[in-house]
Amino acid sequence: MTRTLAPPPRQTIRKVAEPPVRRGATFARPLQYLALLAYVVFLGFPLLFLLSTSLKTPQELQSPNPSFFPKSLTWDNFGNAVTKANLLQAAGNSLLVAALTTVIVTVVSLPAAYALARFRTRLRGIATGWILLSQVFPFILIVIPVFLVLKQVGLVNNPVGLVLVYTVWCLPFALWMLRGYVAAIPVDLEEAGAIDGAGKLRVLRSIVLPLLAPGLVATSMFTFISSWNEFFFALVLMKDPEKQTLPLTLARFVGAEGQVQLGQLAAASLLATIPSLLFFLIIQRRLTSGLMSGAVKG
Repeated sequence: MTRTLAPPPRQTIRKVAEPPVRRGATFARPLQYLALLAYVVFLGFPLLFLLSTSLKTPQELQSPNPSFFPKSLTWDNFGNAVTKANLLQAAGNSLLVAALTTVIVTVVSLPAAYALARFRTRLRGIATGWILLSQVFPFILIVIPVFLVLKQVGLVNNPVGLVLVYTVWCLPFALWMLRGYVAAIPVDLEEAGAIDGAGKLRVLRSIVLPLLAPGLVATSMFTFISSWNEFFFALVLMKDPEKQTLPLTLARFVGAEGQVQLGQLAAASLLATIPSLLFFLIIQRRLTSGLMSGAVKG
């Protein structure tokens, strides 16, 4: 007698209902890209305006109804800005002053910021008060005492004196920025490194410094750009045309009677933005590379 096997029961497959597509989500992404494009155009419009103005002829610039885009391209404004105004020498002076100021401010503010964030002493409140007071104090009130002091020590019309002034000027804000970055690093990471047998210097080098990389980059960018664009102290302290910085050289394109060499000024201003852009491109990769790189080191 043969025994027949019963077929297996059918399994009913239930179709999972797909979540309804929101109509707002369909239009949200294009609106985000549109807003981002408008923001990029807003940021890039000054550079585009400088480029357009620098490529125009003097006749077109003096026209009562000039067009936004140049009708005939000319590169004479760039050549005149570089040769007649000693733009390269002024850029070298600004680069030297800005680079030295950035290095000094970063080296001084790094241990000071760590001490303010980690050690609770009486000097912490005094230092914090000095930082906040220095940011609200108008610099025009101290320019005359600064000039007299630097004149007595022979640092007027000297790049070293300008570096000292810029260091004191940028140090409080840089210290405040780095203090916030240090305070954001969990103390547990340092304690875990100490438990694993790492010394204090090893913890600082392998854990704290990699996590502080974005803060160091932001502080360096702020210090460099502030020193590169500063005009007031350089106007008071630097009188020799061969030692003047780039902002003072750009101001010479405006005549005593208010006549502006607009084409050369636009070309020089456009060239003056290149070092800042290059500095940002060089160090911008470190903004995010050190966010959690130190957490896996011990």
